[in-house]
Amino acid sequence: MKKVNQLLAAICLLSILSCSNEEQLLTDQSTTDNLTIEENFQSTKFLNIDEINKIIDQSFYDKQSFSWDDVPANVLWSASVHGGQMITVGYGDKGESFHQEKNSRITEIQNDIIEIVQSSENKTRSSLKVKADEILNVIDIEVSELVTIQELRAASNIRYLEPNGYSFYELTKPQGASEQHQTRDAGCDTSGQTLNSNDYRTISPGAKLPWIFDYHNIEAAWSQATGQGVTIGIIDTGLSPNQSLLGSNFGDGASVNNRTVEKYGTYIDSNWWWATGTDGPNDQCGHGTSMAAAAVAPRNNDGLPVGVAYDANLVMYRGTSDVLLNDYHERKGVSNALIALANRSDVNIISMSVGYPWGIGNVRDAVEYAYSNGKLIFAAGGTSSSFTNWYPVIFPASMSETVAVTGITDGPGYTQCDICHNGNEIEFTIVMQRAGNDSRTNPVLGFNNGQTDYSGGSSIATATTAGIAALVWSKYPNWSRSQVLNKMRSTASLSGNTSSNYGYGNVNANLAVQ
Repeated sequence: MKKVNQLLAAICLLSILSCSNEEQLLTDQSTTDNLTIEENFQSTKFLNIDEINKIIDQSFYDKQSFSWDDVPANVLWSASVHGGQMITVGYGDKGESFHQEKNSRITEIQNDIIEIVQSSENKTRSSLKVKADEILNVIDIEVSELVTIQELRAASNIRYLEPNGYSFYELTKPQGASEQHQTRDAGCDTSGQTLNSNDYRTISPGAKLPWIFDYHNIEAAWSQATGQGVTIGIIDTGLSPNQSLLGSNFGDGASVNNRTVEKYGTYIDSNWWWATGTDGPNDQCGHGTSMAAAAVAPRNNDGLPVGVAYDANLVMYRGTSDVLLNDYHERKGVSNALIALANRSDVNIISMSVGYPWGIGNVRDAVEYAYSNGKLIFAAGGTSSSFTNWYPVIFPASMSETVAVTGITDGPGYTQCDICHNGNEIEFTIVMQRAGNDSRTNPVLGFNNGQTDYSGGSSIATATTAGIAALVWSKYPNWSRSQVLNKMRSTASLSGNTSSNYGYGNVNANLAVQ
């Protein structure tokens, strides 16, 4: 089982925990500066976890980003050893993320990598732990020696080396960053909440229409399209087995009774990176259930919240245990889910309200593979628990192949929600929080039958936008991804006058389906 502190670290989308006061942080930063200089000269030193994390912190403080490509070999080696003695190797030519079929060149590169590691680690091929992806140009391989990292870095046809098992990092608060109190909206919670009567109105045949739908003209759009014939793929923490409206009663009320819901699991709950056997499709966190509810919950007659595309089909993947991709099996689980959805011709849209502060190579490669297969991929811009003002848009929303979404309040103008990130990668916004009241967000189905809940942050904004895209594709089933996306862009509130932080602004579902 994963360590308790890792689960707590992911209590909300990209929970970035403040673990030192400003005075201590200044001391830490000074130490880090000295450490970085020292490591440039003493490149054989094995670093402890605290020393590695200080180097990562310094990169964020200096340039608001981090990449394992930029650290000395001994830092990468140390992180790999701490992360289960494993390195993830992305290979091939620059930009060659995947292969459609096996070929001799790809096989030769794989063999060269294995031979380098065998020689430097003094291991036989049969004793060496290796996991090669069947589609991505990625191989996970056992390492314990600094020379292995050095030789791999010197080899040709290596795109990146990453210690994907390293899961010990928590970002510290920079000096002067403002505090925001933590909310339950963005992370794991299965308890449910009673809805304020001002946060919905009842529509036929008895469903609750969330208050945020009016800001995006979703109910008006339903006269043109309801998502029928479109399939949304969601990669998150899975679906609750206790919520029948996302299961056996998916066609409840006014929703079409022949629409389908499928759920799969690609996450492996294990401390050993080489372990096999998935953890199943069932949500144990609550986050994935909320995302699915926002996007596709049926237009029910049970007095419960309806989703945006209430006639769309759903394919849910439990690719991660929580929203923070800080564990090898979470990264691998999300990567595998992306590949599976990419290979399905019936899946039009992929929604990902999960991520990490910096890029993850095998997830990036999988996003590129899904994008190459024509998928429209929405990703959450980022939601933090304690200090968000300085932090940039997270990965994979930061990728050009994804459409980044964030949340704003219902106050005047564009005001980011208390815990949402913004930045120039953002394309769309969703109103999802009452101004001055971060507990009043989007009403959704709860984890259990008959239960309601609130869910917010850039997570719910992303799932809502994916639902709106399903409405557009339902109205125009022969359109391409670019046609659907361009229609959403051209009808959004800031079209023609885009914002550096909020892109095209609020999506207008009714205009997008005209």
